[in-house]
Amino acid sequence: MINISRPKIQKLGFGKRTVSSVAAALAFVVTMSVNPLVVEPAQAEETKVTPESQMQMQLSFAPLVKEAAPAVVNIYTKKVVESRQGASLFNDPFFQKFFGNRFNLGGKKKKVENSLGSGVIVKDNGVVVTNNHVIAGATEIRVVLSDRREFDAKVLLADDRTDLAVLELEKVKEELPALTFGDSDALEVGDLVLAIGNPFGVGQTVTSGIVSGLARTAVSVSDFRSFIQTDAAINPGNSGGALMSMNGEVVGINTAIFSKTGGSVGIGFAIPATMVEAVVDSAITGEPLLRPWLGFNGRDVTSEIADALGMDRPGGVLVEDIFEGSPAKKAGVQPGDVILSVEDYEVEDGQVLRFRLATRGIGGAAKVSLLRGGDVKEVSFDLIAPPETPARDELIVEGHSPLAGLRLYNLSPAVAEELHMPSNAKGVVVSGVIKRSPAARLGVKNRDRILAINGQDTPMVQDVRDALETDGGEWHVVIERNGRKHVIEVR
Repeated sequence: MINISRPKIQKLGFGKRTVSSVAAALAFVVTMSVNPLVVEPAQAEETKVTPESQMQMQLSFAPLVKEAAPAVVNIYTKKVVESRQGASLFNDPFFQKFFGNRFNLGGKKKKVENSLGSGVIVKDNGVVVTNNHVIAGATEIRVVLSDRREFDAKVLLADDRTDLAVLELEKVKEELPALTFGDSDALEVGDLVLAIGNPFGVGQTVTSGIVSGLARTAVSVSDFRSFIQTDAAINPGNSGGALMSMNGEVVGINTAIFSKTGGSVGIGFAIPATMVEAVVDSAITGEPLLRPWLGFNGRDVTSEIADALGMDRPGGVLVEDIFEGSPAKKAGVQPGDVILSVEDYEVEDGQVLRFRLATRGIGGAAKVSLLRGGDVKEVSFDLIAPPETPARDELIVEGHSPLAGLRLYNLSPAVAEELHMPSNAKGVVVSGVIKRSPAARLGVKNRDRILAINGQDTPMVQDVRDALETDGGEWHVVIERNGRKHVIEVR
């Protein structure tokens, strides 16, 4: 579970657990709070109603839980970490800041850390979805079902950008209970939901609540933010568990809480099923998890921008510049247009736009509504993968230069997508740094851009090659990091 507590985001979970405490966590405990409920799933054309009698108030979630709970699993992971041991003086961070480990005093001790999370079986052959932060760095993954059956699991896909991971259980000999995905776009604020998981390791637990908010984008848990907010109690250990609708479908995967204490205060967040299903499909088919590239840059429409454009309220994305040959250019989008919706789903800001596009995947087209000169127009965008133009032209820098140990690429929309950079970024980018290399010792980092070497501009990888061939013994390298220039001088 990720605990969101201003001003920082902290991942929660049960790290450093003992074997005995993990065994104790296998107890099967179901807690249930009874809220007003209409058991029969509402048809799309029906109007949702509130309970009108005491009998309706006494209806139970139990039948729904009995059907759904067997498909929600506990996930136990092991991770081997290294820590230095020996004389405390030489392990002191202050001492090591100046001397490092040059005296070679104190060896490295390996220890195993255990952690706990939840997951949901979404295919009866043993495909499980959970949060990426639940299994990140794990050397061993063990999945325990509600009936105490245990399976080893391997990772099919781990995506830190969505904070989702898809696992496959090994040696499954029979069909397993599985849940289906529901339409998270059909949720409304006030709808009843259930959260199922294993909070604090006490055993499988069910809590109830309502949808408190939709399309929450201020939660910095993943790169694609459009979270479902709920007041159903979610706590550490619930990560990867199911957020369920009243028809027994998974409408979200619980992933974060807002808390200053580490416990539930009634503000939890779940990744919508539309995003989860796209990630699961990618894991099963083996096709790359690519997000459509529209080929324009823009900014969120603030109240000031809305006033300047004559809009009655802020919302949408203002197009600022457009790439030649991009889907946006072919669709006739112009600078100054405001993107209002995608496939009739309102676009409140850039985060929602990215989310809507990511859930559609590559291929086909999307209908986009935009505002131009006071008129609303509809255009069609081709949903294509980010192009790799120019070619990345990989360079591994070797030799005695201060950049030795770097892997460099030409930036393109495809490379920018891989490195989580703006799609309009250009130049030569650092895509890897070898540990303890000259470049690493000088503090060069991933996603730095190499702007110039010894007074020679380096807009392309070939320019870097040419500049490195002239070794005069002195080096003057200009890099750009987060919009700021830094100079490295070596004499």
